[in-house]
Amino acid sequence: MTPNLNIDPDIKISVKQTFGINTDMEVDAFSKKNEFVPTLDPDYVFDPQTTLAILNGFSHSKKVIVHGNFGTGKSTHITQIAARLNWPCIRINLDSHVSRIDLIGKDAITLKDGKQITEFKEGILPWAFQNPIALVFDEYDAGRPDVMFVLQRILESDGSFTLLDKNKIIKQNKYFRLFATANTIGLGDTSGLYSGTNILNQAQLDRWEIVTALNYLSLEKEMEIILAKNKKLNNVKGKEKVASMIKVASLTRKGFAAGDISTVMSPRTVLNWCSNADIFKDTGTAFRVTYLNKCDDTEKKTIAEYYQRCFGEDLPESMINIQT
Repeated sequence: MTPNLNIDPDIKISVKQTFGINTDMEVDAFSKKNEFVPTLDPDYVFDPQTTLAILNGFSHSKKVIVHGNFGTGKSTHITQIAARLNWPCIRINLDSHVSRIDLIGKDAITLKDGKQITEFKEGILPWAFQNPIALVFDEYDAGRPDVMFVLQRILESDGSFTLLDKNKIIKQNKYFRLFATANTIGLGDTSGLYSGTNILNQAQLDRWEIVTALNYLSLEKEMEIILAKNKKLNNVKGKEKVASMIKVASLTRKGFAAGDISTVMSPRTVLNWCSNADIFKDTGTAFRVTYLNKCDDTEKKTIAEYYQRCFGEDLPESMINIQT
């Protein structure tokens, strides 16, 4: 079993100085980092509204769920805030393979005094609950029903968790924090983009104390994020190129909303496009391998036209004649 972390926050940091948000708010933090603190990305660009929601979760022990479109940085917002607070953080992806046993623990055969014995091995959830850990559940809306009922127990506000497998009640650490990210907000997938998401129990959803949305950002903010990650493009010619990339992405999002295409470009996709353009030394080739090749053949002509409108050059897919 992983030993407990016998640490408490021992400093306060200024939100204005650390995150560039115009507020007098200060947040508890740790002066030293340990193995559970995420790696800090000094170039990360924060969305102020989402950042304040997450910071209030850290500061006031509020349970926070962040929902929104894929590739917008929901999980990364949480981990990068934790990195700046030196707050130990663990992410768990709630895919269909994560079960109640994975979280709570299970009986295991071990050797003790030369004999085989069966003893209960606690899972990650009881350990995190008793430590100053920021626990993040990714893809929360894809969790299995048995997992959801386990999580409902730690969403209660009484600060205790009954471990039925050991007939034991464990107390919540004062600095345990709980976060989740989701593409939908409890009503299931109505867009066709998020296969495997579930309709959430509204009684459980009601227990999340702060709910914030992080969807596609403004073109200016998306430009800032991309240039922060691709400093060699931070010049006149580079900015023009990135602006055209973002315009293509924006057209795919509008095209999806209008029902013209079924695959959208997320900010993550645009970042990958920039990276691949540097590798392949060709923007069009990078566009195809990053995004276009993921799209349905019947939609490639429409998407190639988006590219042509923004870059003023044709892709081979622009010439495809769809046979009906």
